[in-house]
Amino acid sequence: MLNFQSIRDTPAGQLLRQLGFRTTLAYAEESASFQAPSFVSIRDYTPSDRTSDVEDKEADVEADAVQKVPTVTATDLATSEDVITRTLSAKGIDNPIVVGWYSDKDIDNPRNWSFAKKSWVVVGLSLYTFVVYCTASIITPLHDMTMVKYGVSEPVVSLGLSMYVLGYAIGPMFLSPVSEIPFIGRNIPYYSSFALFFLISIILCVVDNFPAMIVLRFLQGLFGSTPLATGAATMEDIYDMYDAPYGYIWWIASMYCGPALGPLFAGYAVSDNWRWPFYETVIMSFIILLILPFLPETSPSNILLRRAKRLRAATGNQSYLAASELKPLNFGRTLMDALNKPIVISILDPAIAYACVYGAIVYASYYSFFEVFPIVYLEIYQMSLGGMGLIFLSLTIGCAVGLVGYFYYLKKYFIPRARKYHEVNKKPVEHEEWLRPGLVGVWGVVAGLLLFAWTARESVHYIVPTIGIAIWSATSFIVFQSLVCYIPLTYPKYVASLFAANDLVRSSTAAGFVEFTRYMYLDLGVGKGVTVVAGLSALGLIGHFGLFWFGKGLRARSKFTG
Repeated sequence: MLNFQSIRDTPAGQLLRQLGFRTTLAYAEESASFQAPSFVSIRDYTPSDRTSDVEDKEADVEADAVQKVPTVTATDLATSEDVITRTLSAKGIDNPIVVGWYSDKDIDNPRNWSFAKKSWVVVGLSLYTFVVYCTASIITPLHDMTMVKYGVSEPVVSLGLSMYVLGYAIGPMFLSPVSEIPFIGRNIPYYSSFALFFLISIILCVVDNFPAMIVLRFLQGLFGSTPLATGAATMEDIYDMYDAPYGYIWWIASMYCGPALGPLFAGYAVSDNWRWPFYETVIMSFIILLILPFLPETSPSNILLRRAKRLRAATGNQSYLAASELKPLNFGRTLMDALNKPIVISILDPAIAYACVYGAIVYASYYSFFEVFPIVYLEIYQMSLGGMGLIFLSLTIGCAVGLVGYFYYLKKYFIPRARKYHEVNKKPVEHEEWLRPGLVGVWGVVAGLLLFAWTARESVHYIVPTIGIAIWSATSFIVFQSLVCYIPLTYPKYVASLFAANDLVRSSTAAGFVEFTRYMYLDLGVGKGVTVVAGLSALGLIGHFGLFWFGKGLRARSKFTG
C-alpha cells in the first residue's frame, strides 16, 4: 500500500499542500534542520568537459546525477556557453550551483522509488492506455444501427473508427514533446488532455448529428493519445534497462487488450440502447480521471527543477539552478525538433524504419480484424453481435499467453544472464540480444494469419480460425515487445519522439486499413484477402532476422545511436 507521504508528488498531493497540508506533506528542504548539500558549480567544469556537438547530444543526466555531481552534461556546457552566459546574466547569477540528486539512493529519484510506487505508476498508465484503445473499437457494434439511423454507407460509418485511430496517430507528435519540457513534466499533459477526452466523451452521449460525431471522434482520439508514446518515456523515468521490460509488458498488453474488449463491452448493450457504448466510455473515463491525480510526477527534469526552487527558498541563495534553467526555453524549436528528428531517423536509420514498417503491418492487421470478423462470424458462422464480441477475446487470450511466456523468458532466463554478463564484462549485452524472442514470434504471426485465412468457412468449426487469431496475437505481442525493448536501448536520446513517430506510422496505416480492407475481403474472399495481409507480415521474417544479424554494424554506422 502507498503511504500518505507518497501522495506528495502527485497533483492531488500538491493541491493538499496548497490547502494547508504543507507540513504533513513536507519536503526535506522545508525542514528546519535541513542543511543544503554541496554541489559542484558550473565554473568547476573544465573546457575538456565540453563539446560543440550540441544538436546530437541530448541531456538525460538527471537519472544518473549523484551528490557533488551537477545535473549537467556536455550539452548544457557546450559551445552554447554564450547562450548560458546571457541566460545567467539576465538572472544576475555569476557562478550557478547546478542541482542534482543528493545521493545515489535519493528517494526522490524515480528510479529509487519503492516497488509499490513504481507498480502504481504502471497500473495507472496501463489502465489509462487501455481505456483509450478500448474506446477506439467500442463503437464497432453500432455500425449497422448507425447506417440505418443516419442513412450513411458502410465506408462512411467506418469513419467513426478510422478517424479516431487517425486522431491518436497525430496527437503524440505534438503532445509528447510537451511532456519533455521541464517545468511542465508528464502529469500536466496526461491530466489536461484526458480531461478534454472525458469532456468530448460526454458530448458524444448527446450529440445527434453524424458529421459532428465523426469530428468529435477524431478529437477524442487526438486528446486521448498522450500515453501512447509518452508512456514509454514514463517507463524509462522509473526503471533501469533490466526492469523496464517488465513495465513495458503491461503497457503493451493494455494496447492489445483494449481494442479486443471494446466490441465485447458494447455487443450486448447496444440491443437495449444504441448509445450505451458512449455511456460506457464515460464511465471508464471517469475512473481514469479519478486515478490520474494520484499518479506521481516521474520526469527527473521536472522533479529537479522544483527541488532547485525549494533550495532557493530554503537558503535564500539564488545560485541554485536546475540544469534546465541554464539555457532559455525555445518551445518552437523544441516542437520542431520533436517533429522533424523522429521522421528523419525513421527514414534514414534501417532499424527504426523496420520497427515503424513492421509495427504498421501488425497494427493494420489488428484493425483489419474489425472488418473481416463481421464477414466471418456474423455472415459465415451466423453469430450475434455479442457472440462476435466474445470472439475478440481470442486476441486477449493470445496476448495473455504471449505475456506469460515472455515474462517467464525474461524472469527465469534472459535478465539473470544479462545482469551476470554485465557484471562480469562491465558492459551490457549486445542490444540485438533483446530481439531473440522475436525471431520465433515472426513465424507465428504469419502462421496464425494463414490458419485463420484458410479455415474460416462453414465446413470448419469456428474455433479453428479463432485459434489462428490467438496465435497471431501471442506471437505479434512478443515481436512487438522485443522491438519496444530494443529501441530505447539503441536510441536513448529520442525515446519519446521515436515512439511518437512509430505511433504515427502504425496508427495512420491502421486507419487506412479500416477504410479499404472490407472491400478487399469482399472482392478477394476471406482466404485470399487475409493471405495478402499474411504476405505483408512475412516482411518481418526478413526484417527481424536482418536486424538481429546486422544490427550491430548498422548501429556502428548510425549517427543517431548513443
